[in-house]
Parts: sequence; structure tokens; C-alpha cells
Amino acid sequence: MVTASTTRFEEADKSEATDLLKSMGLTFNGYLNLAVKQLINQRRIPFEILPTAEEPSEHTRRAMIAAEAKELGIIDDDAVSFSTANEAMSWLDGE
Repeated sequence: MVTASTTRFEEADKSEATDLLKSMGLTFNGYLNLAVKQLINQRRIPFEILPTAEEPSEHTRRAMIAAEAKELGIIDDDAVSFSTANEAMSWLDGE
């Protein structure tokens, strides 16, 4: 028995998915039916779910850009550097 149900999607997401699926020979509804059948058959979500890539904060993004610019010699690298841990500890202690 087939019953109708309604599922809501963002229009842009549905449009992009429909275009991709069409290029693979599937309809949007066909894909959803396939996904549900695989969920039932495998008793698990049949694909890996990954978190959205985190965007760095503005502060982190600026630090990354500055580090790259220093590495490329675009801006001077005036960071303190040390040859040994003792040198670093002396600098931290203000000696």
C-alpha cells in the first residue's frame, strides 16, 4: 500500500539534488525511496555523516593569513624564536 506523505526541503537544496540525481538517472523521489529501503535493509544509515566544516573565527583567520604572509616573506616575521627550551624559559621569566 502506498500512502502520500509530505517532506519539506530547502528549494535550492532540492533543486541541486534533483539536478545531480537526474545526471545519475534517478528522480528525487526515487532516491528517497532507495535511501529508505537501504535504511530498512541495512538497519543503519547507509552513508557516512560528516559534520559541516568549521569556519575559523575572524581572529583565527587573520592569524592564519599573517602566518602565511610571514612564511612567504611578504611581511617581516618579528616573532621571538629560541634554540633551546632553556632560552624560552629565560625569555618567559624576563631574564
